[in-house]
Amino acid sequence: MKAVQFSEHGDRDVIEYGDFPDPEIERDEVLVDIKAGGLNFLDVWTRRGLPIIDLDFPHIPGSDGAGVVQDVGDEVTRFEVGDHVAVQPGKYCGKCEFCRDGEESMCVSYHLIGEHIRGVHSELAAVPEENLVAVPEHVDWETAASASLVFQTAWRMLISRGELGPSESVLVLGASGGVGHAAVQIADYVGAEVYATASTDEKLSYAEDCGADHVINYEDEDFANEIREMTGKRGVDMVVDHIGDATYPDSLKSLAKGGRIVTCGATTGGNPGAGLNRIFWNQLSVIGSTMATPGEIDDVLPLVWDGTFESHVRASLPMSEAARAHEMLEEREGFGSVVVKPDSEL
Repeated sequence: MKAVQFSEHGDRDVIEYGDFPDPEIERDEVLVDIKAGGLNFLDVWTRRGLPIIDLDFPHIPGSDGAGVVQDVGDEVTRFEVGDHVAVQPGKYCGKCEFCRDGEESMCVSYHLIGEHIRGVHSELAAVPEENLVAVPEHVDWETAASASLVFQTAWRMLISRGELGPSESVLVLGASGGVGHAAVQIADYVGAEVYATASTDEKLSYAEDCGADHVINYEDEDFANEIREMTGKRGVDMVVDHIGDATYPDSLKSLAKGGRIVTCGATTGGNPGAGLNRIFWNQLSVIGSTMATPGEIDDVLPLVWDGTFESHVRASLPMSEAARAHEMLEEREGFGSVVVKPDSEL
């Protein structure tokens, strides 16, 4: 088969698309004929070698993907040949106290397909049955491939961890990215008042299409000052911040008393000043979140499949152009997710 791969960490020039041995499935695995794969910024971090993970090289990236079941292991009961499926990349031990309590995303042995172990940006992929979700046949491959990680992450952030309510206000930073545009839609679905930031007027227009009530161009305006002005100096109840160092201080400034930041990442760095004086004085909360539990995934993905939420795809490229796909993420080009497809599918 052909696969996106790299044999060392580094810049985009380490990415290759070439021959790779066909996967052999275990008894609990499914062989998936991959039709499309979604990119996320964690693919960039994995390629760069951050965080430091002991990978088996050559490594195939890709945590998001979708395709058709080609074969199943002897112990597989949920899928059969011909089914349409999408990857759910979180792998849990199933034994620790968090798994037993139904909070698998807090598992002490939590790993990700595509980050810690071989991913699915390839013509074929062997995927554990537990890491697949069924996709209705009417759903196109680009949607199926790009929705899983970003919508489950945003759902857990806003609904389970942040407990966003319909009478509240929320600021979504980086609303043009995968998680950001999912968060805007989920916040609008809940009935919250949605503020969103992006770097261009075109991206802000897309954010409004997704449900943002108010938009801020952070290249032209200080978003914390804008939020204070827009809310009569009150601030918002929640900030969705997955950017980190560059935005965290202003995220704290944007919050109303008793407000909370929910974060699932730190693309600009993970060690900003804590801002403890502002946190204790205004009684703020900083809440961490990763990806979802199986139950949360079952809650959110049907809302994508039925069209309630839309997985916006900014570009669909051949896997042989994976380096260009990574560049689009790193340079913040466009709105929504980036998808790659096996060259044989084009």
